[in-house]
Amino acid sequence: MKWKFFAGLFLIAGLACCGQKNSEDKEESVEIVLPTEEMEVRTVTLRTVDFEHELVSNGRMSAQQVAELQFASLPPGSVPVRIFVKNGDRVAAGAEIAMLDTFQLSNSYRQAEDNLQKAYLELQDVLIGQGYSLADSASMPQDMLALAYVRSGYNSAKIQYDLAEYNLCNATLRTPIAGTVANLFAKLYCAVNTAEPFCTVIGEGQPEVDFRILENELPLIKTGDRVKIQSYASPDIESTGSIASINPSVDKEGTVRVKAYIQPHPKMFNGMNVRISVFRSLGRQWVIPKSAVVLRTGKQVVFAFKDGKAAWNYVETGFENATQYSVTGKTLQEGDEIIYSGNEHLADGTNVKLADDSE
Repeated sequence: MKWKFFAGLFLIAGLACCGQKNSEDKEESVEIVLPTEEMEVRTVTLRTVDFEHELVSNGRMSAQQVAELQFASLPPGSVPVRIFVKNGDRVAAGAEIAMLDTFQLSNSYRQAEDNLQKAYLELQDVLIGQGYSLADSASMPQDMLALAYVRSGYNSAKIQYDLAEYNLCNATLRTPIAGTVANLFAKLYCAVNTAEPFCTVIGEGQPEVDFRILENELPLIKTGDRVKIQSYASPDIESTGSIASINPSVDKEGTVRVKAYIQPHPKMFNGMNVRISVFRSLGRQWVIPKSAVVLRTGKQVVFAFKDGKAAWNYVETGFENATQYSVTGKTLQEGDEIIYSGNEHLADGTNVKLADDSE
């Protein structure tokens, strides 16, 4: 019995020693994890400002006016013998683009002109046969005059003459609008591909951007809202504009087409894929950088700089744009210095100091 009693005492003493040692080790490990020096942070003052919500979409640029030019008629064997412009040239409305070989067209015109003169003489003979002349056409019965035009063949000859004159005039291709020449790939003395436009003239003035938004995003935009356009190829190339129209129809994918007019940019081209940001003011709210919000135990937290320490504040985020949140918080106050950098490992009461940005 005595032996068992002393064995038990030794066992209890051993466990007590181990417990004390483990407790010391644990305290030591906690001391290692907790920061022992001030952490550098950066802050921004919490102010009530006009918050701009940002809606992002993808779209395509295009000119408001685009003219796809083709020759009005291409008789067999017709080829361009003059091309006056090249891709990238700026042209005025009515400027010459290219000219066809006009031998066949001129010949057809002269033949039509000759036939028209013959029909005119025939018309005079028909009228004389009825006791009238062309000078009497205003006073003679109109049905009799119309019949004379038909019998003489004058109407048919005039139609052929007008067509030949039209084809000859349009042997020289002209642009109806001012702009920049594009998609010109034809070559001199080579047959023209009639299945495609000879070239395109991209009109001057404000370009437009066509993009889509989701049906549930409709309440967030309206006509006149400011937009920013960025090129995907070069994000530093950007322009600004405003929403011009919203199509009042939702397609089967649940999207709505929107059109915006933007300022011209020399490095933004027709058909370019772009990123569109639509901005709309949502009134005055507390606004902070997105980096200021961190998660602690699954909740959104913002740290404020107060008397050299980090103060823990629960917040709720509202709207957002690319860089900011609108927030509300019961413990926040106007003018608080909100920590937005160096807050990744902060805890409530952590010693902090402001970083010297001049270094």
